[in-house]
Amino acid sequence: MKRIVAFYDRGVALAAGRIPEAAALLLLRIALAGVFWRSGQTKVVEGGVLQIDPAQYDLFASEFSGLPLDPVIAVPLTTYAEHLFPILLLFGFATRLSAGALLVMTLVIQIFVFPDAWWPVHSLWAAMAAILIVRGGGLFSLDAIIARLRRR
Repeated sequence: MKRIVAFYDRGVALAAGRIPEAAALLLLRIALAGVFWRSGQTKVVEGGVLQIDPAQYDLFASEFSGLPLDPVIAVPLTTYAEHLFPILLLFGFATRLSAGALLVMTLVIQIFVFPDAWWPVHSLWAAMAAILIVRGGGLFSLDAIIARLRRR
């Protein structure tokens, strides 16, 4: 039994190391960024550089009418946020701020747009964002490089 416990403890120590944690946080950043990036891509004209698809204004006015913002404000705000914050997350720059912004977006979507999607979808997005807010971007992030430079 002691061997099993010792083996388990070694496995836990390996998994809890700096490099495995950094890899897991990088994967988490990529996963959360991917969700919002793909959503942002549905709001722009294909082939254009962040040119908003005019149909989005009608979609927000009809399908997402529960939002407390006028589509004239909500569409560009959402479109640019769904592009900016995933890019920042991908590089691990302002990770906590970016994850916080995506958590707020998740909550807005949950409350005003798709209130039935908490368990299958939004709870996962919220959990991913919360971990990044608490842990930061990890060793493989620009945040970590900047922190090291600031300590010098």
